[in-house]
Amino acid sequence: MKKIKLVIVGGVAAGASAAAKARRCNEDAEIVMFEMGPDISYATCGLPYYLSGVIPKRKNLLITTAEFFKKRFNVEVRTRHEVLRIDRQAQKVVVKNLTTGGMAEEAYDRLILSAGATAILPPIPGVDLPFVFTLKTLEDTDRIHAFLKNKRPENAVVVGGGLIGIEAVENLENKKTKVSVVEFMPQILSFLDREMAELVQQHLRHKGVDTYVSEKVTSLEERGGRGWIRTDAGRELIADLVIMSVGIRPNTKLAKDAGLRIGPSGGIAVNEFMGTDDPNIFAAGDCVESLNLVTGKPVLVPMGSAANKQGRAAGANAMGRSIAVKGFTGTVIVKVFDLAVAKTGLSEAEAVNEGLYPLVTYVLAGDHAGYYPDAKELQIKTIADRSTRRLLGAQVIGEKGVDKRIDVMATAIYNRMALDDLLQLDLAYAPPFSAARDPVIIAGAVGQNFYVGDWVPITPFELRQKLERGDDFLLVDMRTLLELKETGIIPGATHIPIDDLRDAISDLDPERETILYCAVGLRSYVGNRLLAMKDFKNVKTLTGGINSWTYPKEPFQS
Repeated sequence: MKKIKLVIVGGVAAGASAAAKARRCNEDAEIVMFEMGPDISYATCGLPYYLSGVIPKRKNLLITTAEFFKKRFNVEVRTRHEVLRIDRQAQKVVVKNLTTGGMAEEAYDRLILSAGATAILPPIPGVDLPFVFTLKTLEDTDRIHAFLKNKRPENAVVVGGGLIGIEAVENLENKKTKVSVVEFMPQILSFLDREMAELVQQHLRHKGVDTYVSEKVTSLEERGGRGWIRTDAGRELIADLVIMSVGIRPNTKLAKDAGLRIGPSGGIAVNEFMGTDDPNIFAAGDCVESLNLVTGKPVLVPMGSAANKQGRAAGANAMGRSIAVKGFTGTVIVKVFDLAVAKTGLSEAEAVNEGLYPLVTYVLAGDHAGYYPDAKELQIKTIADRSTRRLLGAQVIGEKGVDKRIDVMATAIYNRMALDDLLQLDLAYAPPFSAARDPVIIAGAVGQNFYVGDWVPITPFELRQKLERGDDFLLVDMRTLLELKETGIIPGATHIPIDDLRDAISDLDPERETILYCAVGLRSYVGNRLLAMKDFKNVKTLTGGINSWTYPKEPFQS
C-alpha cells in the first residue's frame, strides 16, 4: 500500500484539527503543515480578552506548539512558511520560507487548504497610521497589547459593531479607556433584529459607551499629538487608539489561482465531505463556504467552532474516510459586559428577505424560578414559518442562562422542529436552574396559542405602517399608569389597564379593529382572549409589546 503524503496549508483551528484527525486515522501517513505565522495554533476567539487581562498571560492563548505536534502526532510543522502556488497536475506546492526567503517545492497526495481569512481594512485616508489596528491574529493582538502598555490611550474608537468589535469594546473599557463605536449599518450586531440590537445598544450606553450607527468613517488623522476620526455625519472623535473591525475576507487567492471553484458567498466551494472540485484537495475553516441549514444556501461561517468541525472532517476524509459536515444554523453568542447576546437560525429580517411570512413571538421570563434568589430576566424572540410551523430562528438576551436556551433552539432548528414542538421538550427543572415552565417551553406555548387560533399577532413594523397610513383602529395600552409615565406610549394609544378591561368592554366597538399591547405581550394576550370570547371580530396583539417598539413614543398625558 502506497504511503499517503498529506500537506496542510494553514494551522490555527481548522488546520490543526485536520492534522490531528488525519494522524488518528492513518499512523503511516506523512503529514506536513505550513503556517505563515510564528504559532501553529492559538485561541483566536480569546484574543480580545487578553487585551484586558481577563486572560492574563499570552501563553494561555497558545493551544499547541510545533514541538508538541511533532512528538504527539508526528506532524512536521513549518512555521513562517507561505504556500504561494499549487500545481494540481504535478500535485505539488511552491513554498516560500519567510525567514530566509528561500523557495522550495513540496509534493502531496492529498492537500488541505485551511488558509483562514484576513481582516478587511477599508480604503480611507489615514488607515495606515500607527494608532490604527485590526484584531484578527495573535500578532495583531501583540501589537495592540504593546500599544496599550506603552501609550496608555485615553480614548479609543472601535470601527464596526460586529462580534469582534463589541468584544473589543468591553475589553478596552476594562482597561479604563473611554470607548466609542462607529457602525455604518443602522444598528450594531447586524445578525440581530433591530429591536433586539437596540437592547444591546441601550446596555452599551448604560456602560458609558457612545454608539454611533448609520455613520461611515471617512478619514483618520493625527492632529495636536492625538488621533482623530471623522464620519460622514460631520462628527469628529478623539481616537488615541482605533480598532478596525469591519469584517473579514476569506483567503481564497491560492485556491482561485489553482483553478478551484469559488462559491457565490466568496469562499472556496466544498461538498459536505469538505472536498473541492479536485478529488485530491480538501478545504476547511474561514476560507470555505458552508451550507445554511435553514435556507439551503451557501454562506460564510467564520467561527472557531465551525473550523474545528470542518478541519476534523477534512483530515479524516483526506485519509479515505467519509465524514460529513451537513451545515450550520448560524449560532453565535457574544458577551457584552453583563449581558449575553445570542442568535441561531434566521432573524425576522432574514426570513422576510427569503420570501417567507414569519410568525414572530417574544417571551420575557426568568432564567430560573423567580422565588429562588438572583433570578435574571431573559428576552427570547422566535421566528417560525406561519404555514409549516417550522422554527426558523431565535434570539436570546439576558445575564444568565442565554447559552442554554440558544443551544436548545439550535438543536430544534437542526432537527426541523415546529415552534410548538418546543412545548413537548422535557427540559431539566429545579428552582436554582429553571422555572417549572422554562422560557423555551413558554415560547412553544405562545406558538401553540397562535396555531390553535387563540391570538393574532401584529409586528411593530406592521403597526407602524398602519399608523403612517392613518388606518382606523383602536390601539390600547394595557400597562399600569406607573409604567406609562416611565416609558411613554405608542402614539395614538388609549390607556385601559388589563384589570379594568372587563368593565370597559361596553364602551368598545366589537366591529372595530382593536390592537392591544403591554410590556412584552402576556397581558395583551389575556386581553385578546377576553375580547375574542366577547365576540370582538378583529383583535390583534403587538408581538413583544412596547419592549419591541423601536420607533418614536410620546409622553403619556393623564
